[in-house]
Amino acid sequence: YQGLAGRSTDEVLQLCAAHGQQLKLQRNSVVTQLHGAIKKRLKQDLKSLHSFALELSKDFQRQSKTCLYQVLAAVQGIQLQNEAMQMFQIKAFDLEQSLQEVTDRYEKEKQKRRALHNSLVELRGNIRVHCRIRPLLPFDDAAGHSISQDRQRNFSEKVAYAADDETVVVKCSRPGHASLNKTFQFERVYNDLESQDAVFADVAPLLTSLLDGYNVCIMAYGQTGSGKTYTMLGPQLEGDLAFSTEEESELGIIPRATQEVFRLISEKPPGSYWVEVSVVEVYNNEIFDLLAKDSYGKVLGIRRDVVTTREGKSDVPLLTHETVENASEFLHLVNRGLQLRVRHPTLVHAHSSRSHLVVTLTITTVVFGDNFGTLWEDEQTSQRLNKEVSCTFPQKMRDNKSTSSSRASSPVQLEAIEKMKQVKTRLQLVDLAGSECVGMSGVTGAALRETSFINRSLSALADVLGAIAEQRAHVPYRNSKLTHLLQDSVGGDAKLLVMLCISPGQKYLTESMQSLGFGTRARQVQRGQVKKKNFPVPSKAK
Repeated sequence: YQGLAGRSTDEVLQLCAAHGQQLKLQRNSVVTQLHGAIKKRLKQDLKSLHSFALELSKDFQRQSKTCLYQVLAAVQGIQLQNEAMQMFQIKAFDLEQSLQEVTDRYEKEKQKRRALHNSLVELRGNIRVHCRIRPLLPFDDAAGHSISQDRQRNFSEKVAYAADDETVVVKCSRPGHASLNKTFQFERVYNDLESQDAVFADVAPLLTSLLDGYNVCIMAYGQTGSGKTYTMLGPQLEGDLAFSTEEESELGIIPRATQEVFRLISEKPPGSYWVEVSVVEVYNNEIFDLLAKDSYGKVLGIRRDVVTTREGKSDVPLLTHETVENASEFLHLVNRGLQLRVRHPTLVHAHSSRSHLVVTLTITTVVFGDNFGTLWEDEQTSQRLNKEVSCTFPQKMRDNKSTSSSRASSPVQLEAIEKMKQVKTRLQLVDLAGSECVGMSGVTGAALRETSFINRSLSALADVLGAIAEQRAHVPYRNSKLTHLLQDSVGGDAKLLVMLCISPGQKYLTESMQSLGFGTRARQVQRGQVKKKNFPVPSKAK
């Protein structure tokens, strides 16, 4: 600007214009250079990007091919696995079918073997022995005993269980000794989950034999609190000594057997059967009639005695026999008798039975000597004769034929009565009192005396079985009122089933072993083939 001093305005304007033109040219030159550099750099970047894109595309193609090969391989593998799975499923199905066939064959063979075994039992007169293991219950702990907690836990340990439906396994262990498993074989073993239905299903076939002319006896044996009364009668209500019939599925052998007997009778011609029931208990080696009434009609247990008849059979003179026409009447009478049964609480069981209960159903079959062969074929004749005989012989009949004949008023009735014969068979249902360890039950006074009589009577029963097993000339039936009363059943005049009831806990191991030993000895008894009550020989129709 100093150089412009003294110059004219036009010169200054020209110089400024020239200077502006020069700056513009310089800027254009810089922009041109910058544009060229940017263009060049962009070309280089574009070329690099293009190369990178080509490489990326090639790499993507390679990876795509690799993934495609892997997918194809995986698909092929899955197909192979599916084929292998299908083959495996086919083989598994074949194996299941084979297993089912083998299982079916095994069950059939098992049933055949059991049938053959039962036939062998029939021929030998062996005693059938079933064993039922009850579940662990709240009173199985060591309440009432001052012992350590460790020992209390051992007491509640389960040591007896069913290996299968014919084998009981007991784990025996002593301090300082190795554990030892003992096995016991019986005709049937029920685990702690099997129901009353399952138990009775194996008992029911014996009841058919009852109407075929055989005496039948079913008795429950075991320690106190092992479930004998539950098995024979069913659950009992608290504060009520009678059993409840509300839960049909929980009913025991006695009510179920009666229902089955009356069901079988209902299939027979009307009037050809009638049923009488008696209920007795053996308490402190004395027999009490639980259905007897005094002169005022009050039911009270009256002492009776057992005698041996001229035929060598046991009999209880003056024993009360009540005629029943259905299961409800029977259950009412048994409930009435149970009200008088002696019970006493112990440390082992709050409702311990202190007596042996014997419920007897006597079934009298009415048959006709000359018409036996044709009576059942002609239903109208059967009903007519039975109606005429029933007019002379009411349901509650115990008179002999001569007394009844004197009441007959027509020749048809007289002829029917003369030809009529009676065959009596008996079903004895026995709920034995439980054996006790005095130290375990904690009884004193009168209850201690009861325990002594219970244990002695059960020992007498074992002695009788031992004498029969050894075929001794003398069998000590009269050592106890219990064995004297059950002489006909135990001695071979009845199909006998012993239902062993045991507790699974360690606390009752000694008593359970004693019961299992009793059952094992009972199975070895051979009494000879049980005799059938003789019916009249059927005569040919003219």
